[in-house]
Amino acid sequence: MPPVRELAWDLKITPGTVARVYKLAAEEGLVTTEVGRGTFVSGGPVAGSLPEDPLLRSVRRGMLDFRAVRVPEIGQEAVIRSGLQRLAQSPAMAYTDYPTSETDRAARAAVAQWIGPDRAGPLEAEDIILGMGAQNTVIMLLQALLHGPNPVILTEELGYPGVRHAARLLRAQLVGVEMDAEGIRPDAFEEALRREGAQVLLTVGDVHSPTTRRPSVARRQEIAALARKYQIQIIEDDCHCISRPTEPGYRAICPERAWFVSSLTKTVSASLRFGYAACARDQAALARQVAQSSFYGMPQPILDLSAQLIESGEAERLRAEAERSARERVKRAVNILGRWDISWREDVPFLWLRLPQGWRASRYARACAEAGIDIKPADEFSLPDGRAPNAVRIGLNAQESVAVYEAALRKMDALLARPPANVDL
Repeated sequence: MPPVRELAWDLKITPGTVARVYKLAAEEGLVTTEVGRGTFVSGGPVAGSLPEDPLLRSVRRGMLDFRAVRVPEIGQEAVIRSGLQRLAQSPAMAYTDYPTSETDRAARAAVAQWIGPDRAGPLEAEDIILGMGAQNTVIMLLQALLHGPNPVILTEELGYPGVRHAARLLRAQLVGVEMDAEGIRPDAFEEALRREGAQVLLTVGDVHSPTTRRPSVARRQEIAALARKYQIQIIEDDCHCISRPTEPGYRAICPERAWFVSSLTKTVSASLRFGYAACARDQAALARQVAQSSFYGMPQPILDLSAQLIESGEAERLRAEAERSARERVKRAVNILGRWDISWREDVPFLWLRLPQGWRASRYARACAEAGIDIKPADEFSLPDGRAPNAVRIGLNAQESVAVYEAALRKMDALLARPPANVDL
């Protein structure tokens, strides 16, 4: 079936009306909705909720991947192989038993050092829990904090699709909060708190995906004050930040009820699956119990390797190189696409492009796909009952050569200049 906004445009009615009809049709089993793919006529009633599309997709043959945000190849493979060799040659390493709070202490201490006091306040090893990447770590924290038969999570009205996946897994209601140029609006946040009785705010750290927005310290302080007033927990997911911000995050501002989450995925290597959380003050034992109940603990070789990368300075060297590479890619992208309505930051490896008149997000994404380029339309970042702006996110492909990268951006630029009324799609 047509996307919500296209059908609304054709019928000259509001997108909200079409969305409600689609929702009712889905509840009756007449249609099925798959995030990222669309709405399809069903053969009969649907038993239970359908799974969403996977968060990770293989790059299709012949396509350039501007959907994902990946760390560039900056020598980390050689660094990781060398680190594994050093572990193999160390007689002190024992790899026969389960990991414990003692055997993962070195990795937790390294993470406390890696985060540093600027972002999350003073930290010790005992404040840290470890997970299989940021997504797994967020889910563990939600498991620890949500309770009752109808738990509610508040989050940005646009956000990373993993938030929807997490809420679905935990059978929690996900409620979007309106945003402005600095992120979540305090007045909308308080209204949602009064209306929904939520237990957790799951929000971004320094980088909002897809819009690149950053909340100011003053905005964070306003949100933190409301969290204290309404006794809600804050999970700050900083997984898209590859720089070294010095402004305090929620964990530094509100340590008694804020949790800071990130990983080495966007700065060192996604293959390590090494995520971590700086827990709210005096609450690490609760989160650690959930982690142990879920999977006993991180694999010891990954713990030791990640600790080694951080302690040796290699992780910081790779992070700095990843940031340098991102700044170069951003500069090239802005030089090519700068005449359009884009939001960007030098230290963020994606752009948010609001489309010019004549283009709809889904149609522009299809046109790019026909040109051999995968991008993400805004629909993939909206909540199930939320609205999606007429925009797309362009991940600044870090895997291809500069020549291939710039050629793809020029194709996108050319398409933007020729909307469907003037180009054969």
